[in-house]
Amino acid sequence: MTDTRAIPSVPVLSLGTFAGRGANLPALDDAPAMQAVTSGRIAIGMALRALGVGPGDRVLVPAYHSPSMIPPVHWRGAEVVFYRVHPDTTADLDDLARKLGPGVKAVMATHFFGFPQDLRALRALCDANGAGLVEDCAHCYFGERDGVAVGSSGDYAIGSSMKFFPIFEGGCLVSHRHALPAVPQGGGRGFEAKAALGALEASFAQGRLPILRAALALPLRLKTALWNWAKARTKARPNARGASPAPALAPSSSDSSFDFDPHWVDRRSSWFSRAVLRRAGRARLVEGRRRHYLELERALAGAPGWQPLFAALPTGACPWVFPLLADHPEALFERLRAAGVPMVRFGASLWPGVDASVCANSVALGRRLFGLPVHQELRAGERAWLAAAVRRALEETTEAAP
Repeated sequence: MTDTRAIPSVPVLSLGTFAGRGANLPALDDAPAMQAVTSGRIAIGMALRALGVGPGDRVLVPAYHSPSMIPPVHWRGAEVVFYRVHPDTTADLDDLARKLGPGVKAVMATHFFGFPQDLRALRALCDANGAGLVEDCAHCYFGERDGVAVGSSGDYAIGSSMKFFPIFEGGCLVSHRHALPAVPQGGGRGFEAKAALGALEASFAQGRLPILRAALALPLRLKTALWNWAKARTKARPNARGASPAPALAPSSSDSSFDFDPHWVDRRSSWFSRAVLRRAGRARLVEGRRRHYLELERALAGAPGWQPLFAALPTGACPWVFPLLADHPEALFERLRAAGVPMVRFGASLWPGVDASVCANSVALGRRLFGLPVHQELRAGERAWLAAAVRRALEETTEAAP
């Protein structure tokens, strides 16, 4: 039986990472203007700054969201206004139109779970009201809809490359409409080392690259000892009164935090992450995710207690995860967690104040939706174990339901 600890929830480096160099779907970084930064949320802040968002302005954000989307708006001194979404995650354009008007400087629109949305009507609304459009492609690094590439409808688009590539940190700000200056500075030697070692250690922890792991065993042990010693010294040393704490070696996005640290604005993604993006096999990435999505869909067909969020996988989609809607989400969560199944509960924690009175669909999605991994680095045995574990949990949950 496959060891559940060896099932990576995110892509990890493997010998196959750099196979299949061609591209079969448009990618965000195909845009004529691109900045490689450390995370999608940093890119949001930079996009809002480029649009001139500042104190007194309002920014419309989907009520179904990651809480990490909100602090960049507050960093600019602006107010967040949430607009409703439909049960399939598409924007409620009627609600959005009611909230557009004077004071709204920008609108954020999200392509959820790797499924490109049709943004033509939203683009027209923004243009008619003088609002900028920020296309949130954090879930959608690759894709197109009706011949329109993801990232090309907005004034600016942001991506989260670490959701699709085996890297420790990384995001991007792109534009098909505006020039972007070069990102002026890197994150420093400590950041560069942490980004490379973080990606390698994640791979080693999942049983990948065993020869390289053996070769680096001693240096990695020394690194851990030095790192622990440095942290202990930092804690023991009293800070000067009024002194700011030293910046972290890596952005908080790399440890699943929702925080926004302005220290990382205008800083390049690491050399290691940029090198992986340049050399990774993109055809393998897209084809693998699509194949694994369809394979999991077939494996769960006929199982009780769930429905797919989307009726079909469009030809222009490269899924981030497999989103399913559970009939008994609380009980299913406990069974999946006990089995060691990796999952994403996107929207389970919405920004304070976003409740059913703001958008009932967003609350229902956050409660019922489970995102299961379908990334390109999952091995056949891992995928078979995952499908069997999820199906068993669905059957047992439905059988135990009152």
